[in-house]
Amino acid sequence: MRWLTAGLLSWMMAFAVQAQGNLEIDTPAISALKASMKQRHAQLRPLYVSGAIGLAADGSVALRDASAVPLAQRGSVNALVAAENADRSALYREVARANQHPEWEADVRSTFAQRWIDRAPAGWWVQRGGTWVKK
Repeated sequence: MRWLTAGLLSWMMAFAVQAQGNLEIDTPAISALKASMKQRHAQLRPLYVSGAIGLAADGSVALRDASAVPLAQRGSVNALVAAENADRSALYREVARANQHPEWEADVRSTFAQRWIDRAPAGWWVQRGGTWVKK
């Protein structure tokens, strides 16, 4: 029964984020994070196209196939992915805070993750149910 209650609460929180939360909310912190991510996207795009990185189900970017990156470039790619994931985590936190519900952070993350996976172009790798699939 406890798992049912926990599952119901989780579902209700996700519904509350979608029904009442504003995922498009804008603050100076959110604008700065989005600008940073947009600027970095030019470097990430070829890595998505090559299949080296993909969109993980948890709302992060993951190095999916290290062999697609020359050894000499792996350190810089890992740093790029780490910077992207730091900005994504901060974005989820800031969107929840801007909605005056910091406890919604996990639900904001989940909603953004699904949006990004759904909107990923054909040919990019995404994680569905823990498995990498090519869109």
